[in-house]
Amino acid sequence: MATTTTSKGSSHRWGALWDERANDWAGVEDQQAPTYEEALRHVELGSGVRALEVGCGSGTFLRLAADCGARVTGIDASEELVQLARKLVPEADVRVADLESLPFGDASFDAVFGFNVFFFAIDMVGALREARRVSKPDTPVVIQVWGEPERCDLTAMKQAVGAALATAAPDGGAEPPPQPSLAAPGVLEAIAEQAGLKPESVFDLSWAYEYACDADLAAAMVSAGPMREAAAVLGEEGLRDVIVESLEPYRTARGGYRLANEWHFLISRA
Repeated sequence: MATTTTSKGSSHRWGALWDERANDWAGVEDQQAPTYEEALRHVELGSGVRALEVGCGSGTFLRLAADCGARVTGIDASEELVQLARKLVPEADVRVADLESLPFGDASFDAVFGFNVFFFAIDMVGALREARRVSKPDTPVVIQVWGEPERCDLTAMKQAVGAALATAAPDGGAEPPPQPSLAAPGVLEAIAEQAGLKPESVFDLSWAYEYACDADLAAAMVSAGPMREAAAVLGEEGLRDVIVESLEPYRTARGGYRLANEWHFLISRA
């Protein structure tokens, strides 16, 4: 039986924040396309395969999967991102919904994908249980998270913004979603097993974001939901200053930026 969206789940927590800069975030997703393509090299989607992406954002992965012949469905917390995804992939079924309460029946999909999204759930294990529930038996559930912090250039920005928030609001204020080192050996596998999934294989991929100037860099970085919370505390200009200063070591000779990061993938089975 399909469950319904709850009022206090991930969409309630994050939806309005990701709405604020949806068009800028769509550009970030476009740059992440190589990570989606790598997932599709490990999990082939043939014609007619029913694939679900949770946290589908503006639809970049859905477009790639549909072009492989898959029948694609997506959910996201943000109404604005859902609207962008519907425009990009008009043949897709895309809805606003919670990670913890997917509006689909049991065993509805042949594959489920989640790219840097499950850790935004109010209950990550619960969200993975939902991914398992809507998957047909023994079908793949692909979980992507950030790689080890020391292998991600964006760690410098996250640390700098965290320090600025601690200074500006020592008694509280915006905090990013809890992000333990999910890429450490065995950590993600253990969480998947708690959700009833069967870990099958892991792999890592390194890729780099590239931005031509300070303005392009700042526009992209402030578009993420946690950064929208930070902007409410630090102000737009203050947040942008922290971001640009923290990422100065990654400035290229031409004045742009190249930010190499690692992504960690777990392919599990329902």
